[in-house]
Amino acid sequence: QVQLVESGGGLAQPGGSLRLSCAASGSIVSIRTMGWYRQAPGKQRELVASITSGGSTNYADSVKGRFTISRDNAKNTVYLQMNSLKPEDTAVYFCNAGVVTYDNYRGVVVDAWGQGTQVTVSS
Repeated sequence: QVQLVESGGGLAQPGGSLRLSCAASGSIVSIRTMGWYRQAPGKQRELVASITSGGSTNYADSVKGRFTISRDNAKNTVYLQMNSLKPEDTAVYFCNAGVVTYDNYRGVVVDAWGQGTQVTVSS
């Protein structure tokens, strides 16, 4: 059983900053790639940023240079630092992780998702 719990969402002004956190808990053997997705009204869910277990990152073109993804493996936590926020960043942000968890005596990989946290950018 694995849980992802997100925090840090809320309201920001254009040009402002927010820092999202997502902590994984439960029966965790290891965590592979972690990422952040977002979904705005009327749009499909899109990948915002991802980071591998080795620290390699990739970003959507729309956030490149403004957002930074990082992780703390000791805390099983991934972060998304969002700077220079724009109204078009308004969306529900979801944390995602490939988690190796216990299934009796063996490990299995599960695709875990957080509950989503609302980010609203408005003046």
